[in-house]
Amino acid sequence: PPLDTTAWFNTPKPLTLEELRGKVVVIHAFQMLCPSCVFHGLPQAKVIDRLYPRQDVQVIGLHTVFEHHGIMTCDALTAFIHEYRIPFPIAIDKPSDNKPIPHTMASYQMQGTPTLIVIDKNGRIRLNHFGRISDIEVGSIIGGLLEEKITQ
Repeated sequence: PPLDTTAWFNTPKPLTLEELRGKVVVIHAFQMLCPSCVFHGLPQAKVIDRLYPRQDVQVIGLHTVFEHHGIMTCDALTAFIHEYRIPFPIAIDKPSDNKPIPHTMASYQMQGTPTLIVIDKNGRIRLNHFGRISDIEVGSIIGGLLEEKITQ
C-alpha cells in the first residue's frame, strides 16, 4: 500500500513507493515515546542508512502515533529529529478520523512500534516485523534482496 502521510522531513519532496521501485526500501515505524524505538529501532535504521548506498537502499522513518496524540506534535518531532540526528527521510503517518490507529499503520497491519518493514526492488513486502530484530538478521535480509533481479 502507499504511504499515507501528512508531512515529511529530511527530504525535498514526499517519497512514494512507486518512485522507489528498483531499490530495497526499509521502513522503520516508530513513536518518539517508545523506548524500544529510541534505543534499538532508530539506531538500527541509522546504521542501515549509513552502510548501504541510497541508490540501492532507501530508509524511511514513519512516525506512526497511536497513543499520546496530544504530545506527539509536528514541532515535537522536529526537535526529536534534530536531537537524535536522524539523517534519513521521515514521514508522519496520517491520523485516522475515528480510530486511534493511523492510516499507514492500519494498511500494513502493524501491531505496534517499533515495526520494521522491508520491501523488495519489485515493491513486495518481504518483512513486516513488530519488535526488536537483530542487526545480523536485517543485514542478511537486505543483502539477499539486493542480489535479486528486478522483474517487470
